[in-house]
Amino acid sequence: MSTSPTSAANLAGLGGLADLDDHSLAAALAVQAGTHLVAIRDQGGAEGDRQSNELLLAGLAAARPADAVLSEESADSPERLQRERVWIVDPLDGTREYGEPPREDWAVHVALAVGGRAVLGAVALPAAGGLVLHTGEPPVLPPRQPGPVRLVVSRTRPPACVDHLLSRLDATLVPMGSAGAKAMAVVRGEADVYAHSGGQYEWDSAAPVAVAAAAGLHTSRLDGSPLVYNQANPYLPDLLICRPELAEDVLAALADQ
Repeated sequence: MSTSPTSAANLAGLGGLADLDDHSLAAALAVQAGTHLVAIRDQGGAEGDRQSNELLLAGLAAARPADAVLSEESADSPERLQRERVWIVDPLDGTREYGEPPREDWAVHVALAVGGRAVLGAVALPAAGGLVLHTGEPPVLPPRQPGPVRLVVSRTRPPACVDHLLSRLDATLVPMGSAGAKAMAVVRGEADVYAHSGGQYEWDSAAPVAVAAAAGLHTSRLDGSPLVYNQANPYLPDLLICRPELAEDVLAALADQ
């Protein structure tokens, strides 16, 4: 793998990653990639995607050489289907938002899937003060705020289910950018429900789902079925992350579309 001089400097400190447990490794890599993305933000999203991907792949190769990797920015290989442990990464979730400084709603995702489940992960929000939420220190879910249900949605492409949920749940909208930022808004108590339909891939949801589940949130497909990872086709088009006390009502509303 070739690296630019800038990313090569970041790779110099990767040797100690092998000593970290999986939770800490996910968090460390997400933070390192996010810090680098902040430093090179003026180079644009395509370059950010490339360099962040190089950092993550190099770190995983150094720390967990026996594991497989599925990345949005790398060619897929069917060989990963034979592995029990597969790291699923999105080097830059929210390329559009990243390219519009000073927006904060973009992220770095690092997750580990074992037996088809996203068992751990980290989501870094580098422009939000370097925040990282991860399963090694599960976030504490704040109490729900009084008032209408807050439904976090894309600023530019709200999913088809939004209008139905708005009316059924008497909800209000919280517009936001990347998938990771939206999911972490629920984890952080800034929203109550993140429902997505219309197209995502495993790397869009694996790390956010792992962190959300560790925080005690409900995570599933829109029909309530489990999210399954490391599939031959990584297309995973729909997702629900919500406060557990709202899950029954949200799923009922979705089923009634």
